Amino acid sequence: MSTSPRKTQRPALGMGLDALLPDRLEGEYFLCPVEDIRPSPQQPRQHFDPLAIDELAQSIREKGLIQPVILRRTGAEGYELIAGERRWRAAQKAGVQRVPVVVREISPIESLELALIENIHRKDLNPIEEALAYNRWLDDSQMTQETLAKKLGKDRTTITNMLRLLKLPQIIQKDLIDNRLSMGHARVLAGLTNQEAQKAIRDEIIKKGLSVRQVEDLVRKRERSQHRKKGNAEEDHYMRSLAENLKRTLGTKVDLRKRGKQGSIVIYFYSEEELDRLLEILT
Repeated sequence: MSTSPRKTQRPALGMGLDALLPDRLEGEYFLCPVEDIRPSPQQPRQHFDPLAIDELAQSIREKGLIQPVILRRTGAEGYELIAGERRWRAAQKAGVQRVPVVVREISPIESLELALIENIHRKDLNPIEEALAYNRWLDDSQMTQETLAKKLGKDRTTITNMLRLLKLPQIIQKDLIDNRLSMGHARVLAGLTNQEAQKAIRDEIIKKGLSVRQVEDLVRKRERSQHRKKGNAEEDHYMRSLAENLKRTLGTKVDLRKRGKQGSIVIYFYSEEELDRLLEILT
């Protein structure tokens, strides 16, 4: 299935891998048939730019694959990718039959950790992929957001804000993946609790090409308007309650009309006798 392992110098795999496995890539790698390798279900990256794959494939045709991919063994005849799926895809496109690999014996959660760190440091993930990876990591490892943030060298609020993206409507998540909305837009929308409001503002962003600052202003205006409406609704309820109390006390229909700080009380009567009764109560 593969050639015998041979010694080589340690390849430069980037800060992410070095930070996690500072000494594990010393030693042996071998050339593994590409058909013996399968993608990892733990891979946080779901979208691979076809143009970028084509460009890397051309580079591999000209110069070969310099960096080995990292695998873990999944059975007697197979391996699962931990890091380097983009290189593996490009190697296949370039017609390469065998690729240099390093095999590590690690758990699935460690595999996710390694893949996530590599992608984050190389900025290969879109925000939704990154948020999903954080969420999976937290679920699988029972790690706190604070611990995860320290492990990744990030602020805890960064992790929290990323996870909030997963509560956005699917249409907005898709916009973020497809770069129709920026991370700044998404953060503002994630601050709203009403999905209909999120969708309405999303439509305005796309229709008018609003900047993040403009969206922040729009949300503030919307919140002020809603606050005024809520205040007016509460005052209207209070006035109706007073009118009902007067109706019960006087035994007839009563209207309370208020404009600003002023207003009027209208008491209805339907006969001379009822007027005399009301005057007696009021005087």
